[in-house]
Amino acid sequence: MLRKVILGFIVFCLIAGFLSYKWFDNYLVEQWQLPRATEVQQVSVGSGTNIYRVANQVFANADQDAWWLRVWFKLHPHHSQIKKGLYQLDEQLSYAQLSQILASGKVVQFKVSLIEGETFAQFWEKLNQTDGIKPSTKNEQELIELLEIEQSKLEGLLLPETYFFVHNTPAESIIKRAKLALDKVVAEQWDKRNQAVPLKTPYEALILASIIEKETGAKFERPRIASVFVNRLNKGMRLQTDPTVIYGMGERYDGNIRRKDLREATPYNTYVIRALPPTPIAMASEDAIIAALNPEQSNYYYFVAKGGGEHYFSKNLAEHNRAVRKYILKK
Repeated sequence: MLRKVILGFIVFCLIAGFLSYKWFDNYLVEQWQLPRATEVQQVSVGSGTNIYRVANQVFANADQDAWWLRVWFKLHPHHSQIKKGLYQLDEQLSYAQLSQILASGKVVQFKVSLIEGETFAQFWEKLNQTDGIKPSTKNEQELIELLEIEQSKLEGLLLPETYFFVHNTPAESIIKRAKLALDKVVAEQWDKRNQAVPLKTPYEALILASIIEKETGAKFERPRIASVFVNRLNKGMRLQTDPTVIYGMGERYDGNIRRKDLREATPYNTYVIRALPPTPIAMASEDAIIAALNPEQSNYYYFVAKGGGEHYFSKNLAEHNRAVRKYILKK
């Protein structure tokens, strides 16, 4: 009889313990939420960080104690497997939802845009100031060595695009991606090029594309702008394009181009040289690269801005001079 009583008591205790455990577990899951915050919280999980350190992060600035969260993870050790990265947490998350997020690897995504027409220096400065990026102290020459490229400058060797990345991504990593993206575009478009275009190498195509990019932001105009430069190259004429002069002036450019600037003998002064400049002058978009390699067939040799982002194209100097008087001198 006593044995049955003891056995019954043991069974009762086991059932009561199990029910108590389930009740407590459900209580933690359903009732306990992450501490309320005035804004969305971000939690950083580094290599070797365990779930208990994460718990301390989550509750660092809260009135609640992280003890309950640590208890919940003790009761659910299989939920303690987390992946490194920066996570964004909603204030209404339950403990179970928190563990699912940390195990999912769905980390915060950052982005940075390389704008067509920007110089390498502009992009490199912006990149190192972008949230989520691990800044770099490397200069342009060190990056050239890292990328193992033959050119002396990175100008024009990165594809203007929006690049997404995770927290603490090295700045050099974005540069590598932008270089690879450009290489892919150039390889594809070089194979599709008009063989009559007087460009000997893909690099020359990038030089011309960068000039086209700086001359017009209108996509539909780029093939015609390209035709003007190609026609002039075929005739042995000077390109006479202001953006190359400005690039060659560097920090001396104050917003104005003077007559003496147009006469200055620099490698980038296309009012003096009868060829392309030695390097690209900006980052060129895929559209500009396509235009350089497949320009419109035309008899135009001149163009002038007529306002609204568009240009007037002329076949000879007399016509061009009339357009200058009309659109620039307003006569």
